[in-house]
Amino acid sequence: MLKTTMVIGASLKPQRYSHRAIIRLNAQNHPVIAVGLRGGKVGDIGIITFDQAIETVDELKKDLDTITLYLNPQRQEAYYDFIINLSPKRVIFNPGTENPVFYKKLQEHNIEVDVACTLVLLGTNQY
Repeated sequence: MLKTTMVIGASLKPQRYSHRAIIRLNAQNHPVIAVGLRGGKVGDIGIITFDQAIETVDELKKDLDTITLYLNPQRQEAYYDFIINLSPKRVIFNPGTENPVFYKKLQEHNIEVDVACTLVLLGTNQY
């Protein structure tokens, strides 16, 4: 089953895991919404900025299944309300993004928390 996924912390740098996740998600035909500090493209996927994402939140939340985070816990704070408002089914906390304070907030809104690596989940058909 294909899952529309928002990658928060998207990077134009090929060595970054968020960049690799965008490519892998796209290769497996999962629709991808990439949100990063700078606009640009990763393959065919455009990266929008956080400000652009906020402006189109109602459109972005349609069919959104998963958000996968590539931001450290301190940088996540600015995204708390935005992510909760999107009401995804789950949020994946990749290595280095673990944030028990945010887990609790998400769970209070019935959003599943998954502490895992998106690339591993995709590679092992557990996504």
